[in-house]
Amino acid sequence: MLAAGIDVGSVAAKAVLFDSAAQAVVGSALLPTGWNTREAGEAVLDAACHRAGASRHDLEQVVATGYGRIALPFAQKTITEITCHAKGAAWLFPGSGVVLDIGGQDSKAISLDENGGVRDFVMNDKCAAGTGRFLQVLAGILGMPLDELGKAAANGKPVPISSMCAVFAETEIVGLLAQGTAPADLAAGVFVSIARRMRGLARRIAFTGQCVFTGGMATSPAFCNFLAQELDMSVQVPEQPQLVGALGAALLAVKRIERKK
Repeated sequence: MLAAGIDVGSVAAKAVLFDSAAQAVVGSALLPTGWNTREAGEAVLDAACHRAGASRHDLEQVVATGYGRIALPFAQKTITEITCHAKGAAWLFPGSGVVLDIGGQDSKAISLDENGGVRDFVMNDKCAAGTGRFLQVLAGILGMPLDELGKAAANGKPVPISSMCAVFAETEIVGLLAQGTAPADLAAGVFVSIARRMRGLARRIAFTGQCVFTGGMATSPAFCNFLAQELDMSVQVPEQPQLVGALGAALLAVKRIERKK
């Protein structure tokens, strides 16, 4: 019995196919969202089905999440990304207490109960300074691809970024460059700035047990190290951190199948 979870975010669309009998992921995909969220959801689901050797007709239940979830009429259910990230993280790391997620346009800190459900959460979706969008701004200023930013940051000495707003921080970074500040030091400074924003968000919830870090920023080993330093604790990073929300949606789709039996 196959269930699917689709997570359409502002930057990437993700899909996971889960076999409830085998209790395993059998297919997944990640594609750029682009301007059309419905098309992105359709395309990423088809790609995941192809990798699983299945078709949409084989899916007993489809659950959608992410900011683009309402644009997917083929999903039987839509569920918030908070619930889906909690479910996915708890399945990957049983006993987890906290999930931190940094996406393209928002960041989240989620406190989990003993069953992997959501106890509490806080979210930053008003300011780009604590999100992946801030890194895209930096990449544009420095003329570096995003993957090179991480390598540069790992070798740089963090320069303090005093501006708490991404717009003003951009001006500050341009000024520091003009003064001869090394790009690697600026990259490290921005990574630390985002990590401290995340630490501040995390302090607003109950922080116990393992900490799981998900989202696009979790694909950067350099940033994961900066975040662990700011939190003063280790962080667990899934093998595919961008798929955790889609995995949670797929697991919740399995529950819907079981309830209908």
